[in-house]
Amino acid sequence: MSRIIHLSVLAAGLLAAAPVTQAYEAGDFMVRAGAAHVNPNDSSSDLTLEGVGSLPGARVGVDSNTQLGITATYMLTSNIGVGVLGATPFQHDIDGAGTLDGAGKLAETKHLPPTLTLQYFPLDSGSRIQPYAGIGVNYTHFFEEKTTATLTTAVDGVAQDVLGTAPGTINGTDLDLDASVGVALELGVDWMVSEHFGLNAALWYADISTDATITALADGAEAAKITTEVDIDPMVYMVGVMYKF
Repeated sequence: MSRIIHLSVLAAGLLAAAPVTQAYEAGDFMVRAGAAHVNPNDSSSDLTLEGVGSLPGARVGVDSNTQLGITATYMLTSNIGVGVLGATPFQHDIDGAGTLDGAGKLAETKHLPPTLTLQYFPLDSGSRIQPYAGIGVNYTHFFEEKTTATLTTAVDGVAQDVLGTAPGTINGTDLDLDASVGVALELGVDWMVSEHFGLNAALWYADISTDATITALADGAEAAKITTEVDIDPMVYMVGVMYKF
């Protein structure tokens, strides 16, 4: 009995002397990677033909896309961190909507959505499960905009109806999408499975709005411009793994 008591006291002493592993503390740096899915909650204003007016009901929509998402967090304290969201370029098809619904693919574009957030981790720093919330700013840069023959045909039809041009006058189109800056919100959770490795799930809402300009071309020369404001406002979902330095 005495030996058991002595062993119990020794074990308690060793546990008391063992350092407490801090899940998160000031100066920690976490990198996360996984599948990031952008699901737009899209809408657009009616297409407007410059110098003429809007084309009632003619709108566009944006489809979803999945890419490799990469995020990082630097802990300022055990409860406050600065987060950055990045990804490989997302690619979206732009389709007809409203009276253009069913027209098919009108264009495509790629974009990069770097996002900076201030994150709050509410639980004790020693918890293996760390939920967090963040608020910050998103900057979205669009590039490699490409139009389709479907769009060119549709614009040529509009030119015939509104401007009285001959069929086939519009034989090309260009698309330009302005960059967007808006508010970003995030929720996430890390689950540390060891001192350095863990699992992560997160979602973001980003306020993304862009002015789209379609240039109608007649044998390479500008013939008309069509504009619309497109609200993308996506939810971004990500699941992946993480490593804490």
